[in-house]
Amino acid sequence: MHAHSGQPVVQAGAPLGKGRLVVILLHGRGASPEDVLGLVPRLACQDLTYLAPAAAGHTWYPFTFLSETSKNEPWLSSALQTVGDLVADVERLGTPRDHIVLGGFSQGACLSLEFAVRHASRWAAVLAFSGGLIGPPGTKWENPGTFGGTPVFLGCSDVDAHIPKARVEESADVLRRMDADVTMRLYPGMGHVVSAEEIEEARRILV
Repeated sequence: MHAHSGQPVVQAGAPLGKGRLVVILLHGRGASPEDVLGLVPRLACQDLTYLAPAAAGHTWYPFTFLSETSKNEPWLSSALQTVGDLVADVERLGTPRDHIVLGGFSQGACLSLEFAVRHASRWAAVLAFSGGLIGPPGTKWENPGTFGGTPVFLGCSDVDAHIPKARVEESADVLRRMDADVTMRLYPGMGHVVSAEEIEEARRILV
């Protein structure tokens, strides 16, 4: 058992095994699977299966993603294991990794990026709304593996109170170095939200 084990996974869209892609969506701090699944009608891709796991206590890890990583343990490792277990379940049920999308908002976006970089391969896509790779300033992400051209979207405000612009840019650089096809957009003065423009960028990748 780990911190997030035994939490529910909420499903939307096409039944598992019937969708063109499986999209794993990770919710933000203080939120729920139902919150992040609010993106589903906005994305308007009915032929996809969406899976949203729940974090224990509505939080994947307790401190900011810029903290010393050890401060966020054991919750961070548990969160990454939750994603890994879900990916393994989806693969076991017949959907290959290149048909799985990793995505999320805020804390969930940070978690999806961190998981992707630790498990680099050809995914269907990675969609990070208001997030960046996890670790304190000065962290070096020198993980093995390649994304093999996986499309990645990073969208964030240029003045997000939670996500420094520099970390979004740094994350984009790490992903590009690992052969991801990265689209990064910084939106002037945007709030900590998922904008209509970001939804369009995501749809361009998913459709």
